[in-house]
Amino acid sequence: MSIQSTIEAIASTLPPSTRRIAEAIRENPSIVLENTISELALACRTSEASVVRFCQAIGLSGYSQLKIRLATELGREFAQFGGSLSYGSDIVETDSLQEMASKISTLEILAIQETIAKLDFDALAEVVSAVDSAERIILFGVGASHFIAEDLQHKLFRIGRNAFVLDDAHEAWAGASLLSSQTVALGFSHMGETKETISFLRVARESGAFTGAVTSARESTLVATAEVSLFTEVRETTFRAGAMVSRIAQLAVVDCLFAGVAQRRFGDTVEALKRTRDATRDIRGV
Repeated sequence: MSIQSTIEAIASTLPPSTRRIAEAIRENPSIVLENTISELALACRTSEASVVRFCQAIGLSGYSQLKIRLATELGREFAQFGGSLSYGSDIVETDSLQEMASKISTLEILAIQETIAKLDFDALAEVVSAVDSAERIILFGVGASHFIAEDLQHKLFRIGRNAFVLDDAHEAWAGASLLSSQTVALGFSHMGETKETISFLRVARESGAFTGAVTSARESTLVATAEVSLFTEVRETTFRAGAMVSRIAQLAVVDCLFAGVAQRRFGDTVEALKRTRDATRDIRGV
C-alpha cells in the first residue's frame, strides 16, 4: 500500500502534533529522506516521540522503516513516470500549464493503480452479489460524491436495474426508512464523515437494507456504519474543487462494481445495452 496515500487518508484524523508531520510529508516526501528523526521533529515543531507515533499510526514500526518504504516508493514512481515531475509535490503557483497537467495526470494514474491494487475483491464480490439480487438500489452522495452516485445509477439503469439517486438529504433519509432486505443502499464520501451520507446509511441499515460505502477513509464513521466498504487510495491536489483525484478513484471502483454486476447476467446485459443504444441512435445522429 502506498505510504503517501495512507498519509493522505488519515491526516485529518491525527492530533495536531502528528498532523504537522503528515502535512510536511504530503508537501515534500523527500523531507524524510533528507533529515534525521530529530531534524524532522524540529522542522515540524514536535518531538521524536511524536514522529514515532506518526509512523505507528500509518502501520510502520518506526522512522527507519518509513525512510526505506518512502525511498522505495518514490524511486518506483520516478522509474514509472520519468524525471519531469517532483513526486509528491503539489501544484504550485509557478507551475506552467504543462507541469500542472503532468502532476494531475500522474496523481490520477497513481490513484487508479493503487486503488485497484489494494481493492478488497471479497468485499467487492459481496457488494456485486447484493446489487445483482436487489429489487432496488438506492444511491446517495453529497457534492462531488453525488456525481459518482449518478454515474453508477446511469450505468445500472442502462442494463435494466432499478437504481435511484436521491438528491435531497431529507428525501434520502425518508427513502432509506422505507427500505427492506430486498434493497441495497450505497453511500459515497471521500473522507467518510459527511453527516448526511452517514445518516442515510444508518437509517437504511436499521430498515434492513444491505448497506455499502465507497470511501478513502478506513477509520471513518461511514465505514463503521456500513456493512461492507470499498476503499480508494488517493493523493489529492491543493485544488480540490470537485475532488479531482478522489473522483477518478471512486469512478474506477464504480466501474469495477458495475462490470461485476453486468457480468453476472452477461447475455441480458449485452442485449440491454444494444437495445438502449439503438433507442437513442437517431437522437445521437449515429
